[in-house]
Amino acid sequence: MTLFGSKPFNKEQEPDKSSLNLRINLFFFSTFVIFCVIIVRLAVIQFVEGPNLTEVETSRDTKNVPLASIRGIIYAAGGEEIAYNTSVQSIYITLTSEYTAKVTDKATRKTTLTEEAKAKSDALASQLAADFAAYGDKETPQLSQQDIIDLLDLDFKKYSGYMARRIKAGLTEREVAYFMEHKDKYPGLTIVEESQRHYDKDTVAVQTVGYIKPFRSSDSLSIYQNIRNAMKNNPVAGLSYKDDEFVGFYGLELQYQRELRGQNGYQVISVNPQNMAEKIEKVVPPVKGNNLWMTINKSIQLKTEQAITEQIRWLHSHAVQGKTHPYALTGYAVAMEVDTGNIVAMASIPDYDTNVWTADKLDPAVWKQIETNYLNGTITAISSGSSGHDMRSVLFLGSTIKPLSVLIGLKEGFFTTTSTYIDKGITYFGKDDKSSVRNSSSHVYGPMDPAEAIEKSSNVFMIDMVGQKLYKKYQDQGLQVWDKYMKEFGLGVSTQSGLPKESEGQINYMNIKAAGSAQAALVYASFGQQGSYTVLQLAQYASTLANEGERIKPQLVSKITDAAGNTVKEFGREVLNTAPFDKAYWNEVIKGMSSKVSAFEDFPYDFARKTGTSQQQAKGVLRDNGVFIAFAPRENPKLAVAVVIPEGGFGSNSAAPVARKIFDAYDWEYGLDGVPKKNVKSPAGEQDTAVQ
Repeated sequence: MTLFGSKPFNKEQEPDKSSLNLRINLFFFSTFVIFCVIIVRLAVIQFVEGPNLTEVETSRDTKNVPLASIRGIIYAAGGEEIAYNTSVQSIYITLTSEYTAKVTDKATRKTTLTEEAKAKSDALASQLAADFAAYGDKETPQLSQQDIIDLLDLDFKKYSGYMARRIKAGLTEREVAYFMEHKDKYPGLTIVEESQRHYDKDTVAVQTVGYIKPFRSSDSLSIYQNIRNAMKNNPVAGLSYKDDEFVGFYGLELQYQRELRGQNGYQVISVNPQNMAEKIEKVVPPVKGNNLWMTINKSIQLKTEQAITEQIRWLHSHAVQGKTHPYALTGYAVAMEVDTGNIVAMASIPDYDTNVWTADKLDPAVWKQIETNYLNGTITAISSGSSGHDMRSVLFLGSTIKPLSVLIGLKEGFFTTTSTYIDKGITYFGKDDKSSVRNSSSHVYGPMDPAEAIEKSSNVFMIDMVGQKLYKKYQDQGLQVWDKYMKEFGLGVSTQSGLPKESEGQINYMNIKAAGSAQAALVYASFGQQGSYTVLQLAQYASTLANEGERIKPQLVSKITDAAGNTVKEFGREVLNTAPFDKAYWNEVIKGMSSKVSAFEDFPYDFARKTGTSQQQAKGVLRDNGVFIAFAPRENPKLAVAVVIPEGGFGSNSAAPVARKIFDAYDWEYGLDGVPKKNVKSPAGEQDTAVQ
């Protein structure tokens, strides 16, 4: 019987309740155990493994190490490789702490290598030097032990610890084989394939092409100072420079550094707390540089260089007007196309082999040989050669200024194209007319018009009809008027060629104190004995005369192409300014550029020319320097040429013969009449080789 509202008794109810309690207890116990394990594990991580994990995390710091790109090629106009690259093998050493461990002296606080580290680094350098001597090129000076110590940079003055040190480039096959076989002797040694810069052994326009130097040695140039500062303040992977990569340092190599260099690649390297390399995490390959195509024609350039060299030798052994010129040791020439501005030849003699700059180090004896002539004498007088009495390449124009003097006189209204002047061979100026100037060789020319004054090269005409009249009209301001005309023709301003370190010449006539008075400065300037200009400026001046007042930019590069040969940029004719003169004035002046020059007696073209003898003091004596400008043909001119031979005597005898050979070389390659003579066949069907 059951009570109302109650459930019947179940015998299994008590066991089910016991099972549930057991499961609950097991759950709480398991949770407690797991919680204890977690607490213990956290404690172990924090107090036992913490330092090790921190070091591992620190070791994951990464650095970007640049990979040098392959520099672009510089071609001559005909496609000849003038500056190019070859593949070479180089040895790199990545240092470990055993070579760089240091100890600090408590008294002096000076840090030095430990004895063990010094012994190891000395042994490494000694062994490398011995192996280079045994397996390297016997004709090439080898690195000494001290050279290698310096390259290892154990004090980290040049490189960070993780950076591999390049010890030697251009390994011989024997060196490569030996070091690959004995890598176990040199922990951290790797052999890397790189490119090495070379220059044409024919020494083609070497000062114009320029040279390269390691980036670490480039601090004297502002472009690299700026790059180095940018790398410190805002390093960007791929744009950083390697200390041992070669960069342009002069000439076109410097002017077009950014185009030729391309873009470096880089490695992302993990480093440990000691800043030593551990693992390469990522590699971004470099981008090859673009190629330059020069306007310089290799054949014309070599014939120009040869012509200067032979002419200097001729002046030493042949008497001109009773004397030889043994102190003529240098010569400079520029040939510029009148219609395009293209420079087809730019010679500075003596020149040298620019391959000396790509060696591991520049031999002091080699530097001594080239230090006075390694820069471009057609654009600067610095380190670009000097004559026997130290005459440089930037000289007075001499009588080559006279066409412009006559143009100025005509423009200012001092005379007309039909005016007649009586040349008496001498003229006077200054206070009480106490100063005087004569014509060269005291010639007296008698009656002459402006064209004849240019042809006969009358000093007294230029003084009386231009210099004196400018002073009378403008007084001291006459110098500013003269200067304005000079600059319109590119004399005293940059040619805008873009070549690094190009001189703007020396405006000597502005030094009134040296001249004695403004009047004297104008007098001497009027016939070419004031104002010193570069040979490139003279060529641009001659081109401006040929273009009847249009001054055009000298072009040294015709185009830039990428590694695949695609044209990136082209360069064409660029007018810088125009000097306006009446057509009648141009006709008169160009007519007057007709002086007799024996070197051109059989020249097949009518051409305009002006000889000059620049006279300047050197070591207490007035020296005669040969100057010559010309353009050909007279009608529809194609080529303008300027030549300077310091201490060569009269320009007609020293500089003009060089110009003749340049015109002949251009006629052969391109044709002064537009028809290359190398393509013209003789009646017998053979090519004419007369001017090769």
